[in-house]
Amino acid sequence: MNNILHEGERLDDLERNNCHIIQDPEGFCFGMDAVLLSGFAKVKKNENVLDLGCGGGIIPILLEAKTQGRHFTGLEIQEKSADMARRSVMFNGQQDKIDIVTGDIKRASDIFGRSSFDVVVSNPPYMTENHGILNPNSARAVARHEILCTLEDVIREGSMVLKPNGRFYMVHRPFRLVDIIELFVRYSMEPKVLKMVHPYVDKEPAMVLIEAVKGGKRRLTVEKPVIIYDDDGEYTGEIRTVYGY
Repeated sequence: MNNILHEGERLDDLERNNCHIIQDPEGFCFGMDAVLLSGFAKVKKNENVLDLGCGGGIIPILLEAKTQGRHFTGLEIQEKSADMARRSVMFNGQQDKIDIVTGDIKRASDIFGRSSFDVVVSNPPYMTENHGILNPNSARAVARHEILCTLEDVIREGSMVLKPNGRFYMVHRPFRLVDIIELFVRYSMEPKVLKMVHPYVDKEPAMVLIEAVKGGKRRLTVEKPVIIYDDDGEYTGEIRTVYGY
């Protein structure tokens, strides 16, 4: 344990296949959005998956535990986050199924080559560089604001590394939905499934989950929304069963 954790870090139990993840409370810790994305993304047997901007590795770790995918790769530009992800993968004994690569999303197609993956997932920064007040903690700022990459970078590179008919799964904020759909279409990915996420049944959505297919035909299905909390402030049955939170 002493070799796995560095000063100030903690080891969190994901309550899934005895998997754990290393997090730094002073940096950026994963949230409900990553958990929802891991439950929304469909990974079939023997498929290869890329997570663009994997942070501490939460999505590859959960997808490896939940699915029968062949291999999972996380791309992360911040070396500290990538290092935590690698140590989490090693602690979980997932090193034969998960690779963590330090690199820039804007160069993903150069790093991995075109048409390399069956599935791409991403929980990208939600805010534009000029939106709101930047967090003085750089790790949190990079995770939340489009400082090192833009939404267009993520979607463009995701399209290039996907095989024909490959699937792209993303979680984002509803206020960027028009941009998301426009960029998917621009880069030859057809939005196929959209699901809003509401904190409570009577509150407006806080997140949107979307699936796009590279070269897919035009048909968008809007699914029943996800409600996170019931009237008592407890997680709903769907969150506990489908998303395993």
